[in-house]
Amino acid sequence: MIKILIAEDQGLLSSALATILNLDQDLSVVGTADNGKTALELVEKLKPDVILTDIEMPDLSGLEVAEKLSDSEIKVIILTTFARDGYFERAVNAKVSAYLLKDTPSDELIAFIKNAIQGKTYFEPSLITGYMSSQRNPLSQREQEILILIEQGLTSKEIAQELFLTDGTIRNYISEIISKLEAKNRIEAVVKAKENGWMTER
Repeated sequence: MIKILIAEDQGLLSSALATILNLDQDLSVVGTADNGKTALELVEKLKPDVILTDIEMPDLSGLEVAEKLSDSEIKVIILTTFARDGYFERAVNAKVSAYLLKDTPSDELIAFIKNAIQGKTYFEPSLITGYMSSQRNPLSQREQEILILIEQGLTSKEIAQELFLTDGTIRNYISEIISKLEAKNRIEAVVKAKENGWMTER
């Protein structure tokens, strides 16, 4: 029996997935979580074989969960609506077993779960095509952190205090970010980074 943990913040979808997967005689949903932090806590408690996770969730994202489990025996399958190159790049680097979109038919999803246990990987073909032809994330981790704080409404001075850097250093970072993203200002830089999936918290 393959033990599955579902991490999905939409309650109805989580329940529907659990119902569908439990109909297969080889699968058993042992728990559900509505955020990444709870998912990791349940991983320790329930010892699932597979974690089926969305990306954008409260506390910790599905990508952060995948990164924290990248060296474990647990197979991580991303199931999301977000076909963003930046997200896909992080998922691949986190060694996920599959990256699927939420319109994947249930019988295929079940097959991908069983394949993951056998060590096989699968990535949505359209994502691979987009990833191969797209620009990689040009932002450093520090630059992503600064953009996240800009999105939260912090000023350069407040960001400097938050990151224990000088105001001048933060302004230099912001100038570099705007240049890299070919944006007109810091707000447009945030928008461009989010559209490409380059600003998920780590």
